[in-house]
Amino acid sequence: MSKKSGADGRDDFERGLDMRRATLGEDWVRRATEGATSFTAEFQDFITRYAWQEVWTRPGLPHETRRLLVLGMTMGLARWEEFELHCRAAVRGGVAIEAIKETLLQGAIYCGVPAANTAFKITQQILVGEGLAPLPEPLSPERRASRQQTFSRPQLSLVLQGEGDKTPIVFSHALGLDLHLWDDAAAHFASLGHPTLRYDQRGHGRSARPAGPYTLDQLVADAVRLIEEWDRGPVVFVGLSLGGMVGQGLALARPDLLRGLVLAHTTAQYPSEAQPAWEQRIAAVEAGGMPAVVEQILQRYLGDDASLPGLRSQLRETLLAQDAASYVAAAQAVRSVNYLGRLAALRCPTLVLAGGRDQGATPAMAEAMAGRIARSRLALLPDVAHLGVQENPHEFLGLLSDFLAGLGE
Repeated sequence: MSKKSGADGRDDFERGLDMRRATLGEDWVRRATEGATSFTAEFQDFITRYAWQEVWTRPGLPHETRRLLVLGMTMGLARWEEFELHCRAAVRGGVAIEAIKETLLQGAIYCGVPAANTAFKITQQILVGEGLAPLPEPLSPERRASRQQTFSRPQLSLVLQGEGDKTPIVFSHALGLDLHLWDDAAAHFASLGHPTLRYDQRGHGRSARPAGPYTLDQLVADAVRLIEEWDRGPVVFVGLSLGGMVGQGLALARPDLLRGLVLAHTTAQYPSEAQPAWEQRIAAVEAGGMPAVVEQILQRYLGDDASLPGLRSQLRETLLAQDAASYVAAAQAVRSVNYLGRLAALRCPTLVLAGGRDQGATPAMAEAMAGRIARSRLALLPDVAHLGVQENPHEFLGLLSDFLAGLGE
């Protein structure tokens, strides 16, 4: 037989049609196949069997990677009809817009700027047509994001955004992540007149990776020199998870640098029974790198929520890019956090945020912190796990806006 049949009785053409539909959509495939003529039928049969069954179903690459490769290739060859078809299908199929953007940026280097310009134009039109029009992000001085680094060492990578006269805000991220956790939040508050700074903690993102283990005192000292070099203080310091631990240490060591403090999805102390879990995670990373723990961390950060596949994919990529030795070095600092008995000394206004589904930094831990900080307010995001700014940005940013308003902003 010239057309192989599988155990289910279907031949390569039928299986290829399944993949073609999954990639391009039912309507397109119906038009291409049911509209075939005696002149085009053999060609449609050929590409369905060979391209869609033999190649697109091969196990060597994830399906999303194949989609992005096609965008890059059709962009490089200026095959714009094909590019538009696959780009629209990718958007409708749930491929992260950020991944598409990165593919086109990569293509600008290897395919040329004119090709990238056309590809961005077509993609933007597709996003508008799909009801996903990107938010305005003018490159005016008061809105443009500027990537810089500290003068002091170890050098920290940072992004400044906003030139307004309202209280400056510093954003500090969670273990294993980077400053991009705060991109949307920083852009939002920059647009409202707040100068913002988001940074990669040592060992993360584009910041330096000195040998570990790290201590919270070192990470706090990093935050101190960061704010002093920026010379815009006192600031509102917004820290999430590890960033929240740094925020506590900063408020204790240098209260003069803070106008307000936000402690999101964090803790001031782990119970002794949590230490074996930290030991196991550190040992796993030392033995197998970040792939050994990435799914465990995603479960910790997002829980079982399957409604944000794009976010889960983005976080997975960030975690897998994390340097394993630096993760271990920073994890040693996190596991040793011990500020709970000192929080009564804090005097700056503080917002404590907790996720109702957070298994690591529980609402009870948040209550323990808020109960010891005189000028604190506790807020619960009931449907959120560990990354409220990403899981429920509307509510998270609303609470942060209310807190800033309470400071007189």
